[in-house]
Amino acid sequence: MAKAPRPGMVKTRLAQSLPVEAVTELYRCFLDDTMELSRSLRSAEVAIMCPGPDVDELKLLAQNQGAVRVVAQQGMGLAAGLTSVFAHFTANERQRVVAFNSDSPHLPVSVLENAFAALMKHDMVVGPTHDGGYYLVGAKAAHPSLFAGDGMGTKSALEMLLGRAREMQLSVAFTDPFYDVDVEGDLTRLAAELRLTPARAPRTAAWLEQWGQDVEQFRTSSGKL
Repeated sequence: MAKAPRPGMVKTRLAQSLPVEAVTELYRCFLDDTMELSRSLRSAEVAIMCPGPDVDELKLLAQNQGAVRVVAQQGMGLAAGLTSVFAHFTANERQRVVAFNSDSPHLPVSVLENAFAALMKHDMVVGPTHDGGYYLVGAKAAHPSLFAGDGMGTKSALEMLLGRAREMQLSVAFTDPFYDVDVEGDLTRLAAELRLTPARAPRTAAWLEQWGQDVEQFRTSSGKL
């Protein structure tokens, strides 16, 4: 699940700490690394689900990524996007569908593999984040009301999702807790991890290294003035 990398439209919470142009470039790196991560699942069909106005731009970005399709979601917003993922792919007789966004380009591929494996025995699989949300959700069927209601993108998102799953009597498995990159602290953590293991998200790692060098050079130059 993604948006086109347009200034002021992506990672808006990060834009409180970084210039908008820098956030846009960073998000483009997130997208590239996430597409590469997805394609490492050799037996999975990979597609980007996005708002309708973003389709053409994302097709251009995905054209060098091999068999990555771009599909327009029905409606706007995160809940509509998630609902569209499962409605679209289960209608094509896919029996195990996993949705995740581009906010965790460093996600280990083993997490995705475990998510698909969990759906062999459970109706749903969820990847919880440390802030009360979730970075991944999978299911074997479309459940139109699963993402209904308020709470998407909030600290109660996971609790509300699991509550609806209980009401629908869906069995739920979990992948390991992880974190999205939403705020400056997340980005600082990611940069530290990628300095040690840049292969986890190579485009993002390269951007962060260059950005750090540019910032340091700016500070040094400013100090001399």
